[in-house]
Amino acid sequence: MERQEALDIVKKQLNQKRYDHTIRVTDTAIALAKQYQENEKSVEMAAIFHDYAKYRDKDEMQRVIVESDLPKDLLDYHAELWHGPVGALLVQREVGITNEAILSAIHWHTTGKVHMSKIEKIVFLADYIEPGRSFPGIEEVREQAWINLDYACFMALQNTIAYLVSKQQLVYPDTVHAYNYFNKQLEELSE
Repeated sequence: MERQEALDIVKKQLNQKRYDHTIRVTDTAIALAKQYQENEKSVEMAAIFHDYAKYRDKDEMQRVIVESDLPKDLLDYHAELWHGPVGALLVQREVGITNEAILSAIHWHTTGKVHMSKIEKIVFLADYIEPGRSFPGIEEVREQAWINLDYACFMALQNTIAYLVSKQQLVYPDTVHAYNYFNKQLEELSE
């Protein structure tokens, strides 16, 4: 699938602000793919479709989670997390994308996970650092994204967890596990 065809499909699912975000995430992801020698086409497709389910009805997303193999514990956490895993399923069903690397990057872009692939890290980070985002700590993560992909993911996870804790919100276990994984990996490298 070519970029414009994919963008035309996703544009129907998003409002203009989220579509503009998607373009920025896609451009950032492609630049990161070049930096880290990852398959640019796969990264581009994952980035274009990463928010495919963002504005789906909450009841529809809940139904998809219940009726699929997705972890049921998702339902115990903020619905904001659902659009990644649900989106990966819907992109497969409705758009026909079957590339597991692309679908997995869509699935994990909100939470992160242990043992993230390079494409998963790139899409996760591109969504976090795209130029339209502005919040405390982002500049440091943006800088690090071009130097050390793992350290940038660690920083993004650390910031996300700190933010959720400050708001007294639940932190999805995969996010905590990803943080711990990167922390341990980086510790071992520095020894």
